[in-house]
Amino acid sequence: MATSLQETSLQELVAEANAIMEPEAFADYCPNGLQVEGRAEVRRIVSGVTASQAMIDAAVDAGADVLLVHHGFFWRGEDPCVKGMKRRRLQRLLESGVSLVAYHLPLDAHPVLGNNAQLAKELGFVVESGLDGSTRPVGNVGRLSEPMAARDFAAKVASVLGREPLLEEVGEHPIHRIAWCTGAAQSYIDRAAELGVDAYLSGEVSEPTIHSAREQGLHYIAAGHHATERYGVRALGAKLAETLGIEHQFIDVDNPA
Repeated sequence: MATSLQETSLQELVAEANAIMEPEAFADYCPNGLQVEGRAEVRRIVSGVTASQAMIDAAVDAGADVLLVHHGFFWRGEDPCVKGMKRRRLQRLLESGVSLVAYHLPLDAHPVLGNNAQLAKELGFVVESGLDGSTRPVGNVGRLSEPMAARDFAAKVASVLGREPLLEEVGEHPIHRIAWCTGAAQSYIDRAAELGVDAYLSGEVSEPTIHSAREQGLHYIAAGHHATERYGVRALGAKLAETLGIEHQFIDVDNPA
């Protein structure tokens, strides 16, 4: 497609995003793609991690036609009633004519634009394989360009992501091979241990995670759910804007979790 366009249709944008993300290949906990339909013409995408009220307000204020996120609406098992917080979020989108487009597992798993691929790029990991053994893995296994002490690696993570990670240092062995999965993926630590890596990095931590790390002899780093998942949606927004010839702005509404 030509990149000189200043406007595209919502239909074309969603079709392009779906072609890249291939949501039909995933059994997800939420709908992927267009979740809330706004105006038919699109000149500007605003991307962000989560469709919170603050993110919606920021997108509207920035002149967005489409808000592109990783964490959207309509999660499996949630109360379907449109009231309170959910009503206020939907009302702002609908009154402003801003569409909500969201990709969850497809954005975790994409081999180039995905959260895990982009985090690897930010931290300088060499990707070797998938973590879960599927054809569309949502986590990865790889290596650092050169071995690093666990504390030095944690310091690098802090510098790149702009927040201090939780480090559970287990023994004195350096980190060379590493497994990682962004977001709430702490339960994959046992799979990482089976693969014989030196360390495992995820976004969140649970109480059993530390015991697993200690008893299986691998360093563990919890770098933040939000902090580890900023990069995929930003990359997807930039790719769509480049392909369709429209504007893109990434807005980071911080979350310490």
